[in-house]
Amino acid sequence: MERFIENAMYTSRWLLAPIYFGLSLGLLALALKFFQEVFHVIPNVFSMAESDLILVLLSLIDMALVGGLLVMVMISGYENFVSQLDIDEDKEKLHWLGTMDSSSLKMKVAASIVAISSIHLLRIFMDAKNVDPEHLQWYVIIHMTFVISAFAMGYLDKLTKH
Repeated sequence: MERFIENAMYTSRWLLAPIYFGLSLGLLALALKFFQEVFHVIPNVFSMAESDLILVLLSLIDMALVGGLLVMVMISGYENFVSQLDIDEDKEKLHWLGTMDSSSLKMKVAASIVAISSIHLLRIFMDAKNVDPEHLQWYVIIHMTFVISAFAMGYLDKLTKH
């Protein structure tokens, strides 16, 4: 009975595979939204104010960071919790493939969240005249919470590795 339960638990890791594949569909949706925004801005680029163009570019950078985060979580999560990827020798292989354990993945996710939050906060500051000061204060508090959390996670990770 114990062996059956252990085998069932170990095999159940494959339930994560469709979830990681679903993230690739999320990446596709993000790419479509990215190019929708690019095609929307190109015809209007000469009539846009510089600050508006910067806000659009920051939004595109934000989407690129989220896309990178999706790829990192999708591939590393699959490799850490489901199965190693069998990449053909003749295909290009990401240098970090197979080297990112769950602890380093957690740190990269935290760093990505801080970067995404930073870009979002910069976008808010670029349009600060149209944002309620109380909301602006909450954006800063939330961002600083992400920064402090990422720093604390990194510090604790450093302590546990020694």
